[in-house]
Amino acid sequence: MELENLVANSLLLKARLGGYGKKSGRSKKWREMLKLPPVSQCNELRQSIEKDYSSLCDKQPIGRLLFRQFCSTQHSLRRCIEFLDAVAEYEVSPDEDRRERGQLVLNTFFINEVSESSSIEGWIMPFERVDHTWLAHASTHGRWVAPASGCCNAAAPLPRISAHAVRSCRLRLKEIPSKELFKECVRVVHRYLSGKPFEEYQESPYFSRFLQWKWLERQPVTKKTFRHYRVLGKGGFGEVSLCYTYETKDALCLVLTIMNGGDLKFHIYNLGSPGIDEQRAVFYAAELCCGLEDLQRERIVYRDLKPENILLDDRGHIRISDLGLAMEVPEGETIRGRVGTVGYMAPEVINNEAYTYGPDWWGLGCLLYEMIQGHAPFRKCKEKVKREEVERRVKEDTELYSQRFSEDAESICRMLLTKDPKQRLGCQGDGAAGVRKHPLFKNINFKRLEVHMLEPPFCPDPRAVYCKDIMDIEQFSAVRGIYLDAADTTFYSQFVTGSVSIPWQNEMIESECFKDINESENEETRDLHQGDKTCRPKPAPKRRRGFLQRLLSGWGCMS
Repeated sequence: MELENLVANSLLLKARLGGYGKKSGRSKKWREMLKLPPVSQCNELRQSIEKDYSSLCDKQPIGRLLFRQFCSTQHSLRRCIEFLDAVAEYEVSPDEDRRERGQLVLNTFFINEVSESSSIEGWIMPFERVDHTWLAHASTHGRWVAPASGCCNAAAPLPRISAHAVRSCRLRLKEIPSKELFKECVRVVHRYLSGKPFEEYQESPYFSRFLQWKWLERQPVTKKTFRHYRVLGKGGFGEVSLCYTYETKDALCLVLTIMNGGDLKFHIYNLGSPGIDEQRAVFYAAELCCGLEDLQRERIVYRDLKPENILLDDRGHIRISDLGLAMEVPEGETIRGRVGTVGYMAPEVINNEAYTYGPDWWGLGCLLYEMIQGHAPFRKCKEKVKREEVERRVKEDTELYSQRFSEDAESICRMLLTKDPKQRLGCQGDGAAGVRKHPLFKNINFKRLEVHMLEPPFCPDPRAVYCKDIMDIEQFSAVRGIYLDAADTTFYSQFVTGSVSIPWQNEMIESECFKDINESENEETRDLHQGDKTCRPKPAPKRRRGFLQRLLSGWGCMS
């Protein structure tokens, strides 16, 4: 057993260290594998792909990059992208810098309103340059306005944004610079980009290049080809992501993002005395709050929050894993189900009562308590107690708090571990927003947290294996006694879709395969990177004139 662990750990470390660096994760055959098809081969995909602006131009990483390259070729569209980037920087700026950043956005992209006595209520309209002077269009729905200082060189307009919205931004910025300050303005810009610019993009060579990458992404993954890919733990925020699926003769293989930092249970119980310091626990609780909010946005209740299911990635950010008990909550309805892990199930789950997302906020309270205290709230570490007794404690007893808890930590745990779900924090109509407002998170900038701009308090050592026994993992790798019928076979065959879009596209970008292919694969690719020539049909070569034609041209008889 010890020898097996040693060999397994050595192989894992060797593979992990080999994956570090910008391009070291590539297969030697990557160029052969990632050869883009001719544009003509993507015609069927061009017709069948869903023309959804949000998915094609914002959510999918390669689509986002190519749409932005397309926008950079038009002055007005480039201005829209610059505005969206400026707002994104504002949203993730530190609290103390946010007012200054917000003022910079207003001064750069909007014009000051003139006095109410000489204005017409309506819209802030695009600029038009006349005799070196910037004027705004005026109509019965608009008004004459002058540019703010610093805007005279802003040669490209933004879409129409109501003057009321801009004034509201200015007032709110002076009072409380909220992260959502420019939400309405951003919505207007995206609505504009999703119209005619999106239609023009679909006719451009940039969209053709996107289709080429999309075609490549959709190619089947097999056991033979999968080994050429790398999975470095790049997933969507909050949850462990599915990256690839493929079939073998006797198995459906689901390849997930690898979490090199181990699980929270190992960190709580196997690295020194039980428990972790409160600052680190608060960071993990904040990321869990974001992950649960993401699930609840999709109307999913997780129902199995416990240390074993919370994994750490290479940088120390947490991921929620094992969604085997997760369930979709029908809109406007409740669900029932006595499922979960003993000691972590909420009272309403134990009583088989109806619920929505309350069990997850209870689970967050249990997990935060365990991280700080070093054992679960209703059962101590290695305590031998029957299931019935644990469930009685959950329903009747009040958890005890030691000196390890700060006042805020104890407060939020008590609020999350409230027996009555109607009185529980997160269950009173405000969901994750209510939990975020608790004083425990006063030093957490959630916008920066969501985009991983906050450094985790702990970063896993790439030379360490955060697992007590590699055989513990192997025990869960196979389940015997399961027999599949025709319906199962059909379901699995439909599930084998190859690569999953966002993780695969992120991998192409992060490994620089996308950049290298777009720059140097061939002459057409280099043209796309530099300008607007990619994928355009090459001009037909001029036919060489015959001898007689050249002779007559020389005499001036033909041109």
